[in-house]
Amino acid sequence: MTFSFTVSKTDPTGARRGVLNTPHGEVQTPFFMPVGTQATVKALRQEALEELGAEIILANTYHLYLRPGHELVRKLGGLHRFMSWPRAILTDSGGYQVFSLSELRKMTDEGVRFRSHLDGSEHLLTPEKAAEIQLALGSDIAMVLDECIETPAPRDKAESAVQRTTAWAKRARKHFLDHATRNGELPQWQFGIVQGATFPDLRRASTQQLLEIDFPGYAVGGLAVGEPHEVTCAMTAEVTALLPHDRPRYLMGVGRPEQIADYVALGIDMMDCVLPTRAARHACLYTSEGRVLIKNARYAQDENPIDANCTCSVCRRYTRAYLRHLFAAGEITAAILASHHNVHFYLDIMRQIREAIGFGTLAKFSSEMHARYSAGVA
Repeated sequence: MTFSFTVSKTDPTGARRGVLNTPHGEVQTPFFMPVGTQATVKALRQEALEELGAEIILANTYHLYLRPGHELVRKLGGLHRFMSWPRAILTDSGGYQVFSLSELRKMTDEGVRFRSHLDGSEHLLTPEKAAEIQLALGSDIAMVLDECIETPAPRDKAESAVQRTTAWAKRARKHFLDHATRNGELPQWQFGIVQGATFPDLRRASTQQLLEIDFPGYAVGGLAVGEPHEVTCAMTAEVTALLPHDRPRYLMGVGRPEQIADYVALGIDMMDCVLPTRAARHACLYTSEGRVLIKNARYAQDENPIDANCTCSVCRRYTRAYLRHLFAAGEITAAILASHHNVHFYLDIMRQIREAIGFGTLAKFSSEMHARYSAGVA
């Protein structure tokens, strides 16, 4: 199967419903990607992800480059075969991970020189290198290397990051297309990443510059890094207003359950976040009525499921009292069951959002979700 993206339905809010076809299967949009940083979604087996209906997951270029190494993954048949995942995979560029290593890296126009957080060894990540690593991994969608900066950022720093991101995007695209010329059509799509911090004009400029490079899909990067949700939405809207209708749009690193429909209403088709699995490991469970902090004493004798409205296998079988006991006892099963539920909850939100777009009722769905979550902890 080759790549294609089609929008089949739009909602009065501006939301889009469609299908992304990849060499590893069809993905219904809009979708949420569970994050499998090191070729695994923490605490979940691939069988569980298939049971949950995940059609695409995210893996991390930086971590897989350092361990076990992209050449080893290539030798073992690529990332899908290595991790025994038959469905689609998106790999990020490693830019955000390097950004977070502020004490261990130096940014130049050439690329990012950094020290491994594992053993202190020095590495140079260039736009070409990031593209080459992802070609070796064999992901379905590969992100270009960008410069991610902190928020809030001074304007001169944001301008510099946009300039460098565009220059790097051109280099990454050239490397990718040169590789395709030598080796024939590649079973991978490469996406550009819009930067610009919280400056609307810089967001628009970055978008226009990337459109000239002509990627098959575009991401909005550098958001959800501490700025208010309203600012995230405003900057995303600046970008999606300029993006072509027939290309998928990816908002990176979002978001909280009640926020997801807001991003979809802005025309976003793809998103990812570590929140469902990270929160699960810290005993925070998401439900249709708000968050449940399962370690609270009030759940010690609670024989109800995590969420009475949830159809996941955990809610069908286990009680809140049992989940609380597992966390109190420090059992690994606690993280496994909580992660299963939270990922199901996120994927089910996306299913309901796609359904709402079909009926033209996304605004109603979104307002009800915000109301339930504004009440706080269930």
